[in-house]
Amino acid sequence: MTHADLITPTRFLAHLPATLGRVPRMLRGLYYTGIRNREKNLSLGWALERAARLYPDSPALIDERRRLSYALFNGWANRLARAFLAEGVGHGSVVAVMLENRAELMVVLAALAKLGAIGALVNTTQRGQVLSHSLNLVKPSHFVVGEELREAFEDVRPVLENSGGRCYWVADGDTLSEPSQPPLGWHNLMRMAQEQNSTNLAETAQVRLKDACFYIYTSGTTGLPKASIMSHGKWIKAYGGFGHSGLGLSSNDVLYLTLPCYHNNAVTVCWSAALAGGAAIALRRRFSASAFWKDVQTYQATCFGYIGELCRYLLNQPECAEERGNSLTCMIGNGLRPSIWNEFKARFGIERITEFYASSEGNIGFTNVFNFDNTVGFSPATYAIVRYDLENDQPVRGAKGFMEKVDKGEAGLLISEISDKWPFDGYTDPSKSEAAIFRDVFKKGDAWFNTGDLMRDIGFKHTQFVDRLGDTFRWKGENVSTTEVENALGAFPVVEDAVVYGVEIPGTNGRCGMAALRLRDGASLDGAQLAEHLDRELPAYAVPLFLRLLAQVETTGTFKYKKTDLKRSAYDPEQVSEALFVRLPGESGYRALDGGLFEAIRRGEHRF
Repeated sequence: MTHADLITPTRFLAHLPATLGRVPRMLRGLYYTGIRNREKNLSLGWALERAARLYPDSPALIDERRRLSYALFNGWANRLARAFLAEGVGHGSVVAVMLENRAELMVVLAALAKLGAIGALVNTTQRGQVLSHSLNLVKPSHFVVGEELREAFEDVRPVLENSGGRCYWVADGDTLSEPSQPPLGWHNLMRMAQEQNSTNLAETAQVRLKDACFYIYTSGTTGLPKASIMSHGKWIKAYGGFGHSGLGLSSNDVLYLTLPCYHNNAVTVCWSAALAGGAAIALRRRFSASAFWKDVQTYQATCFGYIGELCRYLLNQPECAEERGNSLTCMIGNGLRPSIWNEFKARFGIERITEFYASSEGNIGFTNVFNFDNTVGFSPATYAIVRYDLENDQPVRGAKGFMEKVDKGEAGLLISEISDKWPFDGYTDPSKSEAAIFRDVFKKGDAWFNTGDLMRDIGFKHTQFVDRLGDTFRWKGENVSTTEVENALGAFPVVEDAVVYGVEIPGTNGRCGMAALRLRDGASLDGAQLAEHLDRELPAYAVPLFLRLLAQVETTGTFKYKKTDLKRSAYDPEQVSEALFVRLPGESGYRALDGGLFEAIRRGEHRF
């Protein structure tokens, strides 16, 4: 953080004039985010029907095959909903949905939402044990599987607890015009829908804010997935916060979406933002950095949904004709690193970055409504940033047993109050939900959600993301943020990717830094120059002592780094096939690490 990131009264007032035109939409957004009555009949289905009523002829969804108006998309969803009803799917039913990014996925989810059924959004990259675990976890009564994922489903079908559940096949094509023929033993969902009525259903008006809308699988890098509950209430809060208050898109806008739709960034944040103003979603099967600007030009996209890493991929691409004078004016997402924030805005002419913070399972969200740099934005929720003891892995409690809030500019653990206005839906497993709750935080009997994230208070209810707790380590008595170190490494010219984590050195306390690096094509590592750069950018305790070169950096389907295996193998040459480097005490650069040097470090011959 720099001093310029702090939001003073003067800076805040200076940003207000640019937001005046958006005030009516912002106030509408505050209404939706602030609804307390969870019995209220508002839902994703309601939002779609509202958009179809207000913008019937405007495009709702565009892909390489089709351009679907809101009236056509809503009618298709209604026919599918009636087909599901005829198959016994109703309020509270759980339906596993396995399709890649395409119109069929979005319309199936809309149909289920209209009924108050729950779409379990299975990660399309899952296979084998992980996939069977995810399916068995939520106990679906019905399965909707795209042609592109049928083989993966069939592989685990024998071990599913409900292996006899109804299975529906969706062809990998334009099923609106041609449903095609399903394999033996499968039901043709799109053919069944053709026979149904396209008018709105009475059931949609009965869906309440408290009802579950999706099951979203957490994409953590360790262990088996957990299924968090995305209620219609949280979806409507996103509709208000991101759609109306944050972006304020209109029916003239096109939101380019390449993020996987099994993730909340796509299906909740981006979709709600589009529906709020009747904007179109231009949907791509999967992200491609090389095709990005061609697509933006083709669709005349004005906005796109991002993950921070995608922005870095785009910056690393050579300049192309399509990016110059492009149609993009804004973007919405999270994880944009401070090291590339301004560079990205300047190179691509982006006027507004609606960075946000939210978790699938949590009850709090931040949105960069006022367009400040290097912040996740503002939150109307009741939250606190409290002091955290990383060494003992617990919040600091004072003499009376209560937690302590940090000062402005200080980092700490973000927690959010659980109340009627800001409920905590949690996970499908009650024990997992209880484990995420702090009790007796500031007074006896209160309850707060533990986000597991370190944040910094930068003023005016704005915060700055620092790190995940699990990714923060302690070295030389200081707390090291992996995000900050990765930012510094990412700014070094030859580094394409950087993953930072803590590793142990025998005979020392805490964990020192290690970085796994992927270099740019054709580049080589100059250990002295890199060390000089890091010494300039970071405090001494934060500079990684070990380096590992990778041919590629593995990520989850939502672009989070997989650190578990990297931590396990650490800097042991017998477990690592790639080149290893170490910066020994007193040396100005990195040197190659071989078996002999590794053993010398283990014996304590070098005092770190």
